[in-house]
Amino acid sequence: MSFDDPSGDRLRAWMGVDRDTFYDTRRIAVVPMGFCFPGHDARKGDLPPRRECRATWHDELFAAMPQLETVLAIGAYAQDYHFARLDIARERGASLTQIVRDWRSLFALSPRVIPLPHPSWRNSGWLKKNPWFESELLPVLRAEVLRLI
Repeated sequence: MSFDDPSGDRLRAWMGVDRDTFYDTRRIAVVPMGFCFPGHDARKGDLPPRRECRATWHDELFAAMPQLETVLAIGAYAQDYHFARLDIARERGASLTQIVRDWRSLFALSPRVIPLPHPSWRNSGWLKKNPWFESELLPVLRAEVLRLI
């Protein structure tokens, strides 16, 4: 199960939903970039999603779900994929901070796109350095999730 760990607890808190709601497939589609856990690197971090998994399934899956109103693009791999899929221009080499800070323009699109950092503990420092994320973006994220579910 995706996000069945402390990062999932953080993501659910960001979204304002409980575990049962998060995993209710009638309400929320959790679509991991690789559809499988890719393993760990030498420093015990997650390896990148396997390209063949994304290439095999994502385009077909999203084509089959045209009703999606909002996409939470969680982390760089999801952002790269959804920005390309939805033909969203972005500055080459833009940092995570620049991408997430631009959430308002992405939220105005159809479907809405909300770029989020990965909720991993590894991003705790980023969250502390960017308090606007919690005060400005998270209330909008929670309201949007509530509207949709």
